[in-house]
Amino acid sequence: MTIKVLVVDDSALIRQILSEIIKSEPDMALVGAAPDAFVAKKLVLEKSPDVITLDIEMPKVDGLRFLEVLMNAKPTPVVMISTLTEKGADATLRSLELGAIDFVAKPKIGVAQGMADYHQLIVEKIRTAARSKVKKSAPSKVSTVSKVNYSGTEKIIAIGASTGGTEAIKEVLRTFPANAPATVITQHMPAGFTSTYAKRLDAVCQMQVKEAKGGERLLPGQAYLAPGDKHMEIERSGADYRIRLTDGARVSGHKPSVDVLFNSICKSAGSNALGVLLTGMGSDGASGLHEMFNAGCETFCQDEASCIVFGMPKVAIEKGAAKRVISLDDMGRSVMQTVEKLSAGSRL
Repeated sequence: MTIKVLVVDDSALIRQILSEIIKSEPDMALVGAAPDAFVAKKLVLEKSPDVITLDIEMPKVDGLRFLEVLMNAKPTPVVMISTLTEKGADATLRSLELGAIDFVAKPKIGVAQGMADYHQLIVEKIRTAARSKVKKSAPSKVSTVSKVNYSGTEKIIAIGASTGGTEAIKEVLRTFPANAPATVITQHMPAGFTSTYAKRLDAVCQMQVKEAKGGERLLPGQAYLAPGDKHMEIERSGADYRIRLTDGARVSGHKPSVDVLFNSICKSAGSNALGVLLTGMGSDGASGLHEMFNAGCETFCQDEASCIVFGMPKVAIEKGAAKRVISLDDMGRSVMQTVEKLSAGSRL
């Protein structure tokens, strides 16, 4: 099936570059290139694109406002084109809250060459968006915080996600109480965005959420997010667990990689860990979750119905890595119930 793509960007140069990228792909068709939200609205109604690439910073009506209206009137998969700045990161994360599927960060310098270098990344994200589930924008739900009788330091919760994961992780973490076990998170995200994402999570969660710096001792009530340009591993240090950041090659196509985190958990924590694999394209995390399963860990996968992209969890389930397949709405509560049973020494 040919993917019909609409480009929306106030920069003539970016419109030209994106248009040429799309037209060079045999499975894509450019149906329009709009300089602003007004032209974009007309083209959406006329052409019914399968995917829209949308700039955040535009005159008259900015990308966020256009996205909000679009998701209420005609929900369509959107890939945001954002700037690699703190302000740009905050706006990009807001776009994901509003329903955008994914984003590509514009290079800070050398836009023409930089965007050309992003050719493969852009077309992959467009293809992923075309296969994703888009839901009509809805008011944020009030999450019920679970209660858990837990006060030790031996348990670790490890969470991995990719496309659609920023919102999925938020929904899970918002249900974790302030005394939840130490939680480590790898979300596929470029450098420059994870610090802002951690701050946004910290503002809405009972747990304290921070971007990992390396060397931290894992503590209950704390959640640690892998930085966008480093692998995060957990290692044993006496009776403690500590974070180790490494700058190696991409694993499973990613850095940070969920497989790297999950594999390190197996070695350091064994059956004291719980693994959670959420929405995302590809297979990163599936092998690592299978290793956790074999090590006696409790393992959870998000179900197909609630995934934006049923890729990583699907592969893990097919490998037999999931002890439980849970909807996003029930994931946090199910994980906390399992923590409490483990802490009480109950048989599951």
